[in-house]
Amino acid sequence: MGESQTTIIGSIATIMTLVTMMVAIAPYTCRAMINNNHQNQLHPVILIPGAGGNQLEARLTDEYKGTSWLCNRFYPVKKDDGGWFRLWFDIGVLLAPLTECFAERMTLYYDLEADDYRNAPGVETRVSGFGSVQSLRYLDPSFKHITSYMEPLIKSIQDLGYKDSENLFGAPYDFRYGLASEGHPSDVGSTFLQNLKEFVENASNANGGIPVILVSHSLGGLFALQLLNRNPLSWREQYIKHFIALSAPWGGTVDEMLTFASGNALGVPLVNPLLVRNEQRSSESNLWLMPRQKNFPLETPLVVTPNSAYSSFDISRFLQDIGFEEGVHPYETRIQPLVEKLVAPGVPITCIVGNGVPTAETLYYGDEGFDKQPKIIYGDGDGTVNIASLLALEDEWKEEKNQTLKVIKLAGISHTSILKDDKALAQIINEIVVINSNISSSLVSSL
Repeated sequence: MGESQTTIIGSIATIMTLVTMMVAIAPYTCRAMINNNHQNQLHPVILIPGAGGNQLEARLTDEYKGTSWLCNRFYPVKKDDGGWFRLWFDIGVLLAPLTECFAERMTLYYDLEADDYRNAPGVETRVSGFGSVQSLRYLDPSFKHITSYMEPLIKSIQDLGYKDSENLFGAPYDFRYGLASEGHPSDVGSTFLQNLKEFVENASNANGGIPVILVSHSLGGLFALQLLNRNPLSWREQYIKHFIALSAPWGGTVDEMLTFASGNALGVPLVNPLLVRNEQRSSESNLWLMPRQKNFPLETPLVVTPNSAYSSFDISRFLQDIGFEEGVHPYETRIQPLVEKLVAPGVPITCIVGNGVPTAETLYYGDEGFDKQPKIIYGDGDGTVNIASLLALEDEWKEEKNQTLKVIKLAGISHTSILKDDKALAQIINEIVVINSNISSSLVSSL
């Protein structure tokens, strides 16, 4: 072999080594290189939390009349800016007397004449920090360790080179409110979708026109799907690169029937579920999460009492029998038409779900009625959402030719641990890296 050939081969080997190295480090280093060209090489990521997944603030006006002296006087973590305080979440409300104050301030009321939901009289609420991930990290910043929510996921994403409010964003919202079917007002939920739409556009434009990656958890996935389906395909194709849905309850949950019937302390030992039952029943978004008929068959009883049984086809009768008749009308007119069909939006979707965790499948109530917690028969799911609901898109869209859908099942990962478990985080981060790899590949090919 001649010297010139050896030199050429050596040069080729060097070039190949450099290319290999650049491909390997591209997800982490290309951001700075693209920024030199006044662009951003990473697709912006917008995090959409689940129910209870971001802080919520409140202010009490003169119209507010608490049910007790304590409720009229107690303002947790009072702030200087006009009387606003953190309504959700303050760890102090776990004490029973304060739990009652918290519950009455969180309660929504359905206005039949206006056909929409509203706050309790004298209670104003707001979501602060829209656009930042700060209110998604911890529910109570004073107790970070025990109220951590998206902090592990946010940190893992930032390790890729993402920065808060530059190309990593949060979309907190008032999770008590939901959406309604066409022809029905839903002021708070619709305003959130409009704000989110505009924010998606701004995030993309601020990052060189690169489309965004939506990453949702739980209820946030339902909002994200509605955002996509309520905007034209041309908008989706321009602004949405990918949608990653974590633990999305596409078909509702049996656990929600427990919440409505007996209250749900969510595993907190100090909380009497009956103290929060009325507040939980009032939540518009909770009604949205009732089991969907297409995912829970008629012949499958979800709640059983000595005198009756209720399937997903008996939700209205169930609401009446538990003493929540006022929920029947909004459920039948606003919710049922909304959840009848899961429309494929035509943008790539990855669903990452946990399975193999005991999940409430059938609730058995005795003669004591709904004021007592039921005996629970468990089935497959993520501990909160049943497997049939988690996999609803896979079943319903199997004939959709223009819909790219990837489903990743993580054995033993629960509904909330998907945001913290190392195995789950590695899977989520890998998806984000793969989605970004097309930019990295394009960069390398141009060198």
